[in-house]
Amino acid sequence: MKKNILILVCCFVIIELGYSQDVFDGYTLFTPQIGLFGGATTYLIDNEYQVIQSWNHENGPASMPYLIAGEEPGWENTFLLYPYRVDNPTMESGGVGGAVQCLTWGGELVWEFILSNPNFQHHHDIEPLPNGNVLLIAWEKKTAEEAYALGRTVINNPLNQMWSSAIFEIKPNENGSADIVWEWHLWDHLIQNTCSSCPNFGIISEHPELFNINCGDAGSPSGPGGANADWIHLNAINYNAELDQIVISSRYQSEIFVIDHSTTTEEAAGHTGGNSGKGGDFLYRWGNPQNYDRGTNSDQILSDQHSINWIPKGYPGENNFILFNNYQSGSGPWGESAILELILPIDEEGNYFIEETTPFGPNNYSWSYENNFFSAMQGGSFRLPNGNTLITDCDSAHIFEINNNGQVVWEYFIEGNNVAIARAQKYGINYFDSTNLFGDINSDEIINILDIVMLINMILENIFIIEGDLNSDSVLNILDIVLLTNLILN
Repeated sequence: MKKNILILVCCFVIIELGYSQDVFDGYTLFTPQIGLFGGATTYLIDNEYQVIQSWNHENGPASMPYLIAGEEPGWENTFLLYPYRVDNPTMESGGVGGAVQCLTWGGELVWEFILSNPNFQHHHDIEPLPNGNVLLIAWEKKTAEEAYALGRTVINNPLNQMWSSAIFEIKPNENGSADIVWEWHLWDHLIQNTCSSCPNFGIISEHPELFNINCGDAGSPSGPGGANADWIHLNAINYNAELDQIVISSRYQSEIFVIDHSTTTEEAAGHTGGNSGKGGDFLYRWGNPQNYDRGTNSDQILSDQHSINWIPKGYPGENNFILFNNYQSGSGPWGESAILELILPIDEEGNYFIEETTPFGPNNYSWSYENNFFSAMQGGSFRLPNGNTLITDCDSAHIFEINNNGQVVWEYFIEGNNVAIARAQKYGINYFDSTNLFGDINSDEIINILDIVMLINMILENIFIIEGDLNSDSVLNILDIVLLTNLILN
């Protein structure tokens, strides 16, 4: 007993010593795209590059796929969510999609939802929710007349349109499709300072919770699918269940935005309601404060970024944002990319700090990785449980994992011309093997000191169970105790 207490005390002392910096033991999920058209195959591979499972698709990807748990534990009971490009999209620009499929482990279609109509066109990303629903991002077509009525001054595309952005939450139904159960529209949260008779006239710097309708170009005469009216160009969406908040990334505005998901659809269209009391207005934004007149070009940090996501709880850097900044430097076909991590100015209630005349903080990122890689389109970055970071260089079809010293500990290439991988994710070997609460070693549905005691006893008695292998390195040791202790403290 004294030995157990001694080890327990020691584990608290060395909490800050760090995490394992070996390659994270897991399976990597990705969908390569060869050219702009045709089908594709999604792969799940291990660290030895062996294919664990694959899914064939008739249509190419819009972004990256996701695995979600089934009702029973085990990889064979998981489902694949695959966002893909429809054959004839109603709006077309980079990252065009139009639909999402849910497939079984064996590739059978469970349900499919298509969002490609005269008013809305899905593109890029989706986000699975804990309740089984799925978030989608979409273009929302507005006419030039509608834009001018809200104070837009210039429409510079031959379509005479302006594609705004929307988010839809869909719930799978019993008919093999899904129903829209919640939605948010950027068009409900605009401001401008040029038309005093328009309904959204105001001082832009006094309203960081709204977006300036005259910020940026409304599309271009040419693009991947010809002329377009792509104004915001969202490219990633991520959900934080604890905060019940959503973060989205805008490439064309070089900015990220956080909104409240706890609202009803009616509240999301207004400026009150939800946990924040702010309806569907921005709770936080970062990367380019000149968009709301609280900075200049020299204050811009982000440029064409992708892959915004919260670092999960229990991981090093938990609750921080991590993203792929495509143009850390350079422009056009030449540049240098970087992975950035930033600490959010947030309190325990989920409120973000901002002064009356200054932009949202922080003034700079807290960590970065820059080492001669570049992707002009898409790209991914995800923190792993052991502190490593999984990076996807989209243009080069290169997936690589680094430790916190910036050393590459694992990588995967696809050689050939015109091959791209939007983003990849990595799941721990036992990620879907148990339905128990992560860290709940004694299965009492709570994580506390009793789980640490049990884990220490298993290590002393040389007993191995998957539930105790928190960092998925196939061994129970002090690193699992450190991870479990951090889970309890946080």
